[in-house]
Amino acid sequence: MAATLVLPGDQIPIPSTSRNIIIGPGIAAADNASPSSAPALVATRLGMLHTGKGKEKSQKVWIEGNSKRYIPAQKDMVLGVIIARHSEGYRVDLGSAQMAQLDALSFEGATKRSKPNLKVGTLVFARVISASRDMEPELECFDANTGKSDGFGELKGGVMINCTLQLCRQLLNRNYPLLPAIASAFPFEISIGLNGRVWLKAETVSETLAMKRVIEGVNDGVLGVEEAAVKAKIQEYMA
Repeated sequence: MAATLVLPGDQIPIPSTSRNIIIGPGIAAADNASPSSAPALVATRLGMLHTGKGKEKSQKVWIEGNSKRYIPAQKDMVLGVIIARHSEGYRVDLGSAQMAQLDALSFEGATKRSKPNLKVGTLVFARVISASRDMEPELECFDANTGKSDGFGELKGGVMINCTLQLCRQLLNRNYPLLPAIASAFPFEISIGLNGRVWLKAETVSETLAMKRVIEGVNDGVLGVEEAAVKAKIQEYMA
């Protein structure tokens, strides 16, 4: 389905062929929805309605707004900076209007006797497990289904850059050519947050900085994503 402009309060059409619907940012269940009837979804923000295929024949629906500030949504992957510690866990800055809460037990293998000891300023890759207008978002740094970290948790070394929310979503699209173009030049690690933050780390400092400058160039609209252009810029930055 092509992207469609929707307004707050508009009802979101649900594809009849989908058994499972994954709700993304900008969409919520209608307050008057009946448990026995088909789910009713409404838009909570102005933007373009998008749909995409999820896992196991599920359908993803979300609204791509033009907001520059991130609005937390359940199941979003985010990059956060720990700004305070308390007895039960941490407060985390996501770049949103509200700070988020991260329980000290929400890590792989964490117990009451053995919990991670993260310092203020630590960068973490996490998933939003709850988000609403009236409460601070809650995060977790492991996959609750497997009990494993699956890439979530503290991010060590590397650099973090700020990008537009739109570019972060594009980077998560396997068909977007930028990351494959960089990977053709050298290997790297990357964590992409839907809150407009990207962490990256290559084998050398020069490669890491070259990758940083390439992504920033694309983000600023001064560099294309074609493989030839990207590789040429990488060579220039590393010269």
